[in-house]
Amino acid sequence: MTVATEKQAPANRRNEKVGNVVSTKMQKTIVVEVEMRKAHPKYKRIVKSSKKFYAHDEQNSARLGDVVRIRETRPTSKLKRWALEEIVRRSSLAQIEDTAGTAAAVEAAK
Repeated sequence: MTVATEKQAPANRRNEKVGNVVSTKMQKTIVVEVEMRKAHPKYKRIVKSSKKFYAHDEQNSARLGDVVRIRETRPTSKLKRWALEEIVRRSSLAQIEDTAGTAAAVEAAK
């Protein structure tokens, strides 16, 4: 009795994190702050800690305050090891800045 066995490639899922965009001042790079919640080993109290990650944003689509998902990639530069996967939620703060920016541009054009 022969059974045809398929060789399946292992699910090579890369590490993903969700966090807030803290800075968009660089070209094609965003800084994402990820907040981690962990129980203290002795006191069992939930402790928050955060870490910043530099992520590659090819289209410069993410804005300050957005909630984004980033995925681990090969090193892109000295500090960048992550890439923007998707924008989970847009920030209302970014919309206010855009309207203020366009209003200032209209005033400057007059």
